[in-house]
Amino acid sequence: MKTTHIFGLMMLAVSAMAFTACSDDEPDTSYSVITTGNTELNDFDRWLRANYNEPYNIDFKYRYEDIQGDFNYYLVPARYEDAITMAHLVKYLCIETYNEVAGTDFTCRYFPKMFYSTGEWEWNNNNTFILGTAEGGRKIFLTGLNYLPTHIKNVSSLNHYYIHTIHHEFTHILNQTKSIPADYQLVTGTGYVAGSWNEYPYNTEYLQNGFITAYAQHSYQEDFAEMLSGYITSTAESWDATLESAPEASRTALLQKIDIVRDYMLINFDIDIDELRNTIQRRQDDIMAGKIDLSDLSV
Repeated sequence: MKTTHIFGLMMLAVSAMAFTACSDDEPDTSYSVITTGNTELNDFDRWLRANYNEPYNIDFKYRYEDIQGDFNYYLVPARYEDAITMAHLVKYLCIETYNEVAGTDFTCRYFPKMFYSTGEWEWNNNNTFILGTAEGGRKIFLTGLNYLPTHIKNVSSLNHYYIHTIHHEFTHILNQTKSIPADYQLVTGTGYVAGSWNEYPYNTEYLQNGFITAYAQHSYQEDFAEMLSGYITSTAESWDATLESAPEASRTALLQKIDIVRDYMLINFDIDIDELRNTIQRRQDDIMAGKIDLSDLSV
């Protein structure tokens, strides 16, 4: 009874408002309560427009937008300075790498049209955390940017937490365009353990089982992405050393996998992964040598 009474009062109020509004001859168009894009552009926004939006139609989002993240995790915005650094790294080590090796047409066609970054990792209940995700072939979500000042000092750390992740997620995007060959799934087909990859003994004995990383044991899709991203972000010496540390049978499986990955990239995208690796290594050396100003916002 009480709810009905309140509803009746609400209807009367709405009717009065409607009558008042309709009594005006002309609507007031001097302002609108609907606003879009009120944020004033800063130097970084202008740099992003010149280096991401205009040449590639890529949106690099660094301001916090909760709808872009995952509500199951506690996330914080990326620091402004760290977002600038990451935008330069993605541009120099990823976008321009593929420009050089495969051409800008490839980059414009296949590279994701959005990067969204946050400051914190996505922590799971099992003490692991998510470095990044690829969504629908159009977006790469990067986490943990506020830890970048620590990890950028060492190329292995930079690769492990950030650059490897971007190439890994981009591999997933390519796989949505051209499927992973069926024979790849058979090389270590019985070795995938899904959610147990980070548990003992899988988190320590992955090489013995024919996998390049522990996470590669999750599924053949993750295995494929780990093989390609791991290969191109590793030096030839470190990659060979990793293979040499594996038992012979496992080394054979790893070599089979990288051969399938090599053929896949060459046949489907005309990309030589050895050329791709050499280009990334040269560009990584430039970053470590301080040849690239990662804070420059001149357009």
